[in-house]
Amino acid sequence: MNQRLIRNVILLTVLLAAIVGTAAVWEKHAGLFGKLQNLSLYKPTLDYEAAVVKAVERTLPSVVSIVVTKNVPIIEECVSDPFANLPDEFRRFFGGFEFVEPCERGTETREIGGGSGFIVSADGLIVTNKHVVLDEEAAYTAILSDGTKYDAKVIARDPVQDIAILKIEAEGLTAATLGDSDSLKLGQTAIAIGNALGEFTNTVSVGAISGLARTITAGGDGGFVEEIQGVIQTDAAINAGNSGGPLLNLHGEVVGVNTAMAEGAQSIGFAIPVNRVKRDIDSVAATGAIQTPFLGVRYRIVTEAFAEENNLPVGYGALIEKSEDGPAVVPDSAAARAGLKEGDIILEAGGKRITERASLGTIILEHRVGETLTLLVMRGGEKLTLTALLAERPISE
Repeated sequence: MNQRLIRNVILLTVLLAAIVGTAAVWEKHAGLFGKLQNLSLYKPTLDYEAAVVKAVERTLPSVVSIVVTKNVPIIEECVSDPFANLPDEFRRFFGGFEFVEPCERGTETREIGGGSGFIVSADGLIVTNKHVVLDEEAAYTAILSDGTKYDAKVIARDPVQDIAILKIEAEGLTAATLGDSDSLKLGQTAIAIGNALGEFTNTVSVGAISGLARTITAGGDGGFVEEIQGVIQTDAAINAGNSGGPLLNLHGEVVGVNTAMAEGAQSIGFAIPVNRVKRDIDSVAATGAIQTPFLGVRYRIVTEAFAEENNLPVGYGALIEKSEDGPAVVPDSAAARAGLKEGDIILEAGGKRITERASLGTIILEHRVGETLTLLVMRGGEKLTLTALLAERPISE
């Protein structure tokens, strides 16, 4: 019993010594421990901030502000006398009658709008939104981040998506690095740069990728309304004037072109995936114009609910059917030459399943004029494979 008591006393003494020693060490090095704790807490934040700053610094020389000017009438209030042509003996009976009405007093060049864009080639090709440069009678000026101004010429406007390509006469410019929008994940960082409100140039906002493959209906000045499929949603602030500017990832790579914001909501903006823009850039560089691939069908996206209501054999795909705009299959089109018929359901295009999130039109835009597109089609309950040689979209479509 005495031996057990002695052993317990020894253990207690050792434990107390350890506690006292630890306290002394902590008291002596408390400042160092605090610094280490703070470093471990803030280092990820500092690394993140440094990555954002580096991404902005890398891309900012490529971002431009676009100013839209136009020769517009000068409207003033003019005073007129409706009885000015009467003889004097009659005018005295109608004295004091004057009318004030608007009248045109010549014209003047005035700034009527603005937006953003980014340089994609050292010799001056610039990407922006089509709705920014929609007015064919207006003049456009590109202002670089250092304040240098250039007259900008609209080279091409995409007939399908909200993209336009401008050209300025310059050499040795810094082109933005284009990333891969197909690799985007929900929650990853998104950085928007642009000429916010047409007033605050080089405005930077940071957020996240909030959604993918959205379909929106966008509108702008001049009655511009367009449905845009497959766009990126972000909560990085996109304001009027940001249109056409780049949406970046943390590497400073452009992953989208800012195009629209949701009215009546906060922190809901949209950008066109850059992989779809690359096709336009390549097309302009090669041909001087934007060539848009065209299959030549009108269709309805098949959903599970629609399939059940209409007794269709599958709950996905694109059902080829006519509409008020024209026949189901456009005569002499790539679809007609491939053998597609009204009532066919295109299940896959280019190996990709057609769904609400990946529509047939979106998949076609991933290809180029002259490419062969393989189609998996269901006809009368049987599957068959057809190939279509994509042609250039006709102006009438």
